[in-house]
Amino acid sequence: MEHHHRLGLAAAAGALAAGIATYAYVSYGGGRSRRSRQRATGDVVMGFPGLIGNTPMVEIRSLSAATGCRILAKAEFLNPGGSTKDRIAREMVEEAEAAGKLCPGGTIVEGTSGSTGISLAFMAKARGYRCVIVMPDDVAAEKAQVLRESGAEVREVRPASIVNGGHYCNVAAALAEQTDGAFFADQFETPANFNAHYLRTGPEIWEQTDGGKLDAFVMSAGTGGTIAGVSCFLKERLGDEGVRVFLADPPGSSLYHSVLDGVCYAPEQAERRVRRHRYDTIAEGIGLDRLTANFKRARIDDAFRVTDREAVEMAHYLLREEGLFVGSSSAVNLVATVRAARKMGKKGATLVTVLCDSGQRHLTKFWNPSFLEKWRLTPRAKGLEFLDGL
Repeated sequence: MEHHHRLGLAAAAGALAAGIATYAYVSYGGGRSRRSRQRATGDVVMGFPGLIGNTPMVEIRSLSAATGCRILAKAEFLNPGGSTKDRIAREMVEEAEAAGKLCPGGTIVEGTSGSTGISLAFMAKARGYRCVIVMPDDVAAEKAQVLRESGAEVREVRPASIVNGGHYCNVAAALAEQTDGAFFADQFETPANFNAHYLRTGPEIWEQTDGGKLDAFVMSAGTGGTIAGVSCFLKERLGDEGVRVFLADPPGSSLYHSVLDGVCYAPEQAERRVRRHRYDTIAEGIGLDRLTANFKRARIDDAFRVTDREAVEMAHYLLREEGLFVGSSSAVNLVATVRAARKMGKKGATLVTVLCDSGQRHLTKFWNPSFLEKWRLTPRAKGLEFLDGL
């Protein structure tokens, strides 16, 4: 009880500190744009950008009880655009405005598997920009639908390797070069991605854990920005031994072996064809076949490979036991968090992860019974027995 009280006081103190922060202004093109700031409870905020961040931390009580640790998850699906990608969308746009790369009447162009595109589309509406999104044609259909409803122009392409000119990021970069007044957001490589999490997400986690009273941070990587920004922030304050950072990686991604063996490789790359997805997993938005500029900055101690079966079972377990309806990356994160708790072997340890988005963005695939049955992933566990050794 005392620990919960301290945690609540820390969150309140963090909100108060954020509330008294001043607005910073940036100028571009003869106009003015108000740069977003951290907000406090009770603030009246300015549109979509003002709603981003300061998401709550939730304890996953059933997993805490099962592990003997404190399992906390930052509820990023409560951002206004429905995912943690709202943070980087705001940062990329505001930094571009400040640098004069994005001016009134301009166009935002991005290659994305969905969530970043949705966040950018909402930012574009809030700022008065045109938005063009290039995405693979195998992602959940509702993502493209939301993008189109938000006014974005959507161009779908076949999945391809990053070395192929047809890769969605390469197509987006080329399109931006051909479009007058266009800004290529470049989420995988831009420092704005790292900055969003180093300057905002990391400090929020610090405040919500009573001034950094945590033992581990666990996160998957889509662009690498979250795990890089948060890990650098926490380790700079707690030291390399003061907090452990674990990567959660889905099948087909090269990052697991990159962390453990120093080789960016996945066994699936040797297969003649990818069975389900460009990374051979039903998880969307996470997993990489290369090292991005953002991921290279991450300070990671260890990594876990999480199977599709484990992710599906965890998602259904969370809905059944906690009433939390999460997407695939959130489920992957929590599987790895349980593994990290078990590997650390420290009773009472506090581990923090991220609920990146909700299941509402995954209805046609990850939460579709017919899709799961097709790939023999229909959930069957009654408890946590799907996690070997728990």
